[in-house]
Amino acid sequence: MQIKFGTDGWRGIIARDFTFDNLSRVAQATMDYLNREGLGNKGLVVGYDRRFMSREFARRVSEIAAGNDIRVRLTEDYAPTPAVSWAVRESGAGAGIMITASHNPPEYNGFKVKESFGGSALPETTRILEEIVAYNQENDRRVLSVPFDEALKKGLIELFDPCEGYFHQISRYVDLDLIAKSGIKAVVDPMYGAGSGFIPRLLPGVEEIHNSENPMFGGLPPEPIGQNLLELSALLKSGKYQVGLALDGDADRIGAVDENGDFFSSHCIFTVILRHLIEYKKLTGAVVKTVSTTRMVDLLAEKFGLELFETPIGFKHICEMMLKRDILMGGEESGGLGVKGHIPERDGILLGLLLLEAIAVSGKGLRQLLDETMDDIGHFYYQRIDRRIENIAKEKLISKLRIEPPASIDGQRVVSTNFSDGFKFIFESGDWLLIRPSGTEPVLRMYCEAGSQDQVERFLRQATIIAGC
Repeated sequence: MQIKFGTDGWRGIIARDFTFDNLSRVAQATMDYLNREGLGNKGLVVGYDRRFMSREFARRVSEIAAGNDIRVRLTEDYAPTPAVSWAVRESGAGAGIMITASHNPPEYNGFKVKESFGGSALPETTRILEEIVAYNQENDRRVLSVPFDEALKKGLIELFDPCEGYFHQISRYVDLDLIAKSGIKAVVDPMYGAGSGFIPRLLPGVEEIHNSENPMFGGLPPEPIGQNLLELSALLKSGKYQVGLALDGDADRIGAVDENGDFFSSHCIFTVILRHLIEYKKLTGAVVKTVSTTRMVDLLAEKFGLELFETPIGFKHICEMMLKRDILMGGEESGGLGVKGHIPERDGILLGLLLLEAIAVSGKGLRQLLDETMDDIGHFYYQRIDRRIENIAKEKLISKLRIEPPASIDGQRVVSTNFSDGFKFIFESGDWLLIRPSGTEPVLRMYCEAGSQDQVERFLRQATIIAGC
């Protein structure tokens, strides 16, 4: 099969696409790349989440690294992606591999590559990896490996705990004592994923739900969006807690529930934390967001005189900007947010703690903080809907929108477009609609932001008509 890297790594359905054979091909290509670039002698960090067979897949990657004379530091247990990414940077490793399918449904697993700077592999790197996989397959490249126990005895594989260094970095960035003294009543939903237990270890007293090991994730994809956080929302509505935090399957994405028990989206989180970094932490720099991210970030950047950049979806594009420029904060609609002074990487744990710090500093709830900002820049409503779409229909839609994009939608004139990743239509009011086929699933995603919920729903109805789904 052809191996294609999506927005962050290669993913596939376990036993159909994500098999030991295919994983071995991708791992061998990665080791070939690292040795060719002179990175192999710096070693490799390998981590894994709590998905079905993740530990075994991670061990197979480690065996192949050892077979290619690359020393491996393998996490001794499941670990969040940001902790593995930090370990790559802290140890000076040539790269990192994280076995995870992030927020995807439980039947998926995946292979994320982290470069030496501790962030997602850049688009150019993943393109090269795809080419090496294809070349190796055409030329019957043999997979080199050393059996796990033998490699462990020889010191080619070393087990380690990534938490100590990561926790030290977190404690430098966030005032954990301030949060603890504030007495905030917080509850965390790690969604049965790799972030289980991490925030309570940093802040004893914070409670968790859904923290047991469950490869089926309780029957829901481990994605921290409103429809998957109903139990967390109910806990907040009970009045027992002031804030709820949620992490995705590998803890690099963040979601939240506010003091009223309402879902607090990544757009709201981005807005609140950006203001907190500027006004409380006195940090400066540009802001970068993906095409599906709220306009509130644009207006907040304008208010504080910060330069703004917009990229295609996928944190690797934000990472690329963070490496090239002085970026204060970058983020995407799916809950991936990164900040200056850390690694150019999404980190749900750090961002969750920054939310708690913002509450502790202000003495206000998340919704109060957002409402104050909206009173300054305007009130916005956002919604995303997903529809299943077969590949043939997807290709027809892409062709239609490229050749004949609509000049108006729901009676609103389109004043500008952005087709860098999907089809984004911007209207005179500043409202916008994005129609985007997923790069990793047979799914069509439709996003909209407008000045009223009614207008959002009207635009999305028109989007489904345009898409024929």
